[in-house]
Amino acid sequence: MSRLTINPGRRYLVRFSPKRVPHMFTDVLIIGGGIAGTRAALEIDPSLSVIMVTKDKLTQSNSTYAQGGIAAVLDPLDDVAIHAADTIAAGKGLCDEDIVNMVVREAPERIRELILYGAEFDKENGEIALTREGGHTHRRVAHALGDATGREVMRAMIDAVRSRDSCEAWEKTFTIDLLTHEGRCVGALVWNEQHGKTIVWAKQVILATGGAGRLFRETTNPEIATADGHAIAFRAGALLRDMEFMQFHPTVLYIAGSARHLITEAVRGEDAHLIDCHGHRFMPDYHELKELAPRDVVSQAITEQMEKTQHPCVYLDLTHMEEALVAERFPNIRGVCAQFGLDLARDRIPVRPGAHYMIGGVALNKDAETTIDGLLAAGEVTASGLHGANRLGSNSLLEGLVFGRRAGQMASTRAHEIQDSFRALPVDGDWSPPEKDESAELDLTDLGNSLNSLMWRNVGIRRTGEGLSQATQQLDFWNRYVSQREFHTTQGWEFQNQLLVARLMAAAAQRRTESRGVHSRSDYPKTDPAQAQHLMIESSG
Repeated sequence: MSRLTINPGRRYLVRFSPKRVPHMFTDVLIIGGGIAGTRAALEIDPSLSVIMVTKDKLTQSNSTYAQGGIAAVLDPLDDVAIHAADTIAAGKGLCDEDIVNMVVREAPERIRELILYGAEFDKENGEIALTREGGHTHRRVAHALGDATGREVMRAMIDAVRSRDSCEAWEKTFTIDLLTHEGRCVGALVWNEQHGKTIVWAKQVILATGGAGRLFRETTNPEIATADGHAIAFRAGALLRDMEFMQFHPTVLYIAGSARHLITEAVRGEDAHLIDCHGHRFMPDYHELKELAPRDVVSQAITEQMEKTQHPCVYLDLTHMEEALVAERFPNIRGVCAQFGLDLARDRIPVRPGAHYMIGGVALNKDAETTIDGLLAAGEVTASGLHGANRLGSNSLLEGLVFGRRAGQMASTRAHEIQDSFRALPVDGDWSPPEKDESAELDLTDLGNSLNSLMWRNVGIRRTGEGLSQATQQLDFWNRYVSQREFHTTQGWEFQNQLLVARLMAAAAQRRTESRGVHSRSDYPKTDPAQAQHLMIESSG
């Protein structure tokens, strides 16, 4: 196991005086309202008080936008051992086999729980309909509303959470930093427009903030995915792992002037073809599984084909498929395409890869425990060991369900062990940062666009030592004059979080001198068996 040590620059992003800030007390604080956070909330003993903090509305999360579905062995002809084998094969030597076996074994029961919460999955002959995605050797992906699985699942789970009197949801509330006392997580400093800064003290904290896709210019992620959880955990002293592994989804709708819309892998699972600008179906040239090769293979193949043709995209071709099937299975995508005058069943749909899922994150064990006492974590903010170096499609919602449940269980157990007389405590570190820089205000929009372009260009699908070195130099330059400022808006805090996580990602990518899964180095194109180990990043602050 290899280690990197990086100085986060500061412990807290803002100054705060405990005597001048309102205090709230709860048994469990959940930061994040996606599938991992809501599943955790539903597992906590109703006799305990829960505050769930989410920086946008509960309905806004990567989980809500998930299209494809949830992988689980529901077909009698399938087997959990095969699901595990597919997951491990996609992970290119870095999956934790015990974690993989645990997650895929629980998968069918987690699906049944969702049905009890009220989620309605698509049916075929009275049974849950299943589709196939890249890297899966069987049809095992359960889906809902055709291609809007996340929306339906999160509708049911949010309704279930809101029905619990013991759980209070704070929407539009930004978590600035975690609070620690003698190395133990004891709560968080949060902010919203109505109350300003508030200290929330908690017996147990669950981090479920999601991903980091907005670090890149091309991404499927909504605007909220700004790596906040990775950053606040690292500043608090949590160990991070596998930060070089960002998964790029192969097929993102590419239309100038529009937002980038994900086109689910299930489209290829139903036999859509990838063709280049000359009409050539190119995936057979790259892999025997063609369009159903693992995501890292397809993304890198598309990138190479665009370079060969000197064309800005490739195309999805569904014209050989039955129009009725396209309409039934992909109503959401069909509607998005129609907004731009494209018929999903008859036209060639322009696509290219985009940043999709952050595999690296806060290191944790099978019980969702991080390296900080009192801090649990689940979902995309973590590195659980399930995905290895490349995530198998539709294992992400599953991971959120499994680890969200375990985080909720552990938080309940631990919270019951702590007496209700817990009180406000002095917090670790120097919470009074350097004197505020009074120079001209920064153009954060320009800085954000520059960061996105740099990350896409130098830390994207294709990486080189030279490009990563250039990225590191630029990131260090921005860090010198951005990290020491004290901002008073979410845009400023988000940028500081993104800048920190970008530095961690670039440093990790520079250290891994091989190509493995989603980490592709043009200067080290081969996989090195000696580097089949995790890269840990610890704070020197």
